[in-house]
Amino acid sequence: MSHDSEQRTALTETNNIAGAILSFALVIGLALLANRLTNASKLWLGREFLEYPLWAVGLGLLANLGLAAAGARDHLSAAFRTEFFLKTGLVLMGATINFTEILKIGARGMVQAVLVVTAVFFFTWHLAGWFRLDQKLRALMAASVSICGVSAAIAAAGAVLAKKEHLAYVAALVIAFALPLMLIQPHLAKSMDLSADVAGAWIGGNIDTTAAVVGAGAIHSEAAMKVASVVKISQNALIGFAAFFLALYWVVVVERKPDQKPKASEIWTRFPKFVLGFLAASSITTIGLLTPEQVKTAIVPLRNWFLTAAFVGIGLELAFGEFTKTGWKPVLVYLIATLMNTVLALAAAWVLFS
Repeated sequence: MSHDSEQRTALTETNNIAGAILSFALVIGLALLANRLTNASKLWLGREFLEYPLWAVGLGLLANLGLAAAGARDHLSAAFRTEFFLKTGLVLMGATINFTEILKIGARGMVQAVLVVTAVFFFTWHLAGWFRLDQKLRALMAASVSICGVSAAIAAAGAVLAKKEHLAYVAALVIAFALPLMLIQPHLAKSMDLSADVAGAWIGGNIDTTAAVVGAGAIHSEAAMKVASVVKISQNALIGFAAFFLALYWVVVVERKPDQKPKASEIWTRFPKFVLGFLAASSITTIGLLTPEQVKTAIVPLRNWFLTAAFVGIGLELAFGEFTKTGWKPVLVYLIATLMNTVLALAAAWVLFS
């Protein structure tokens, strides 16, 4: 290697390190600001004006536009580490889920989750196929709209080896639809004179993000928030099953070669390992190794910090050009699927919780 080549290589490595440090500092700084704004809204209005993921994504999007305008986004985007923050936050979320508590309310939440998730997943999958969308994008959209938004999309992306741009696109759709639903659905439930249990089950079964579910439930009532959280937790528990069957389907059907049998190792390679951490953390809480007080005072704040940083990263990583490239079809598919989910979740909530 020539002296000039060595200098260029050293300069590139230095730039990469500097970019990683600046990216990390930017994400942490915006996460701190999102946390401040969330807490400040409680002082201003007596409650959170927006849930922390919405503040975080909004700040990330604004920073994204600023970096793009300054021509610096491409230099920093490779080091945002969104997946690390999000997967760590999801593992910590597992420690906040006690399956014993779910069973205290009954099996109704899980029954609703299985029925609605299955129906909406296959409806979205076939609808996206009818619109001739990319198969990997179909998988992410079907998982996100039927289970729990970005978390499910991350799991599906790992299972089918989807593009980062597809994940960013679906994450944007999730936020774009979750925010208005969080504000509208609890008021709509009140206008329909639904009981707190039915309203909570409807909210938990329909809105895609856990944070927005909790926010919408709180807008309605404390009782609705409790039921909504349990229903959404029941859906969260299905992430691992969805990821496994998507990985199985991709290896056995989509990418299977005529002269080659699918190997179990391929499924294991594609399976998102953080799901196992999620289940392990939940098991620790369920068997009582973590007390509710420890979960509340230690795990929940730590989880929220990681998720806040992850949502900042999602905003920063969003490639606005993908909307132009992908077109209007995915938005229409997501809209129709969300409407379908809204109707099915209301029907299931009415039958199971009234």
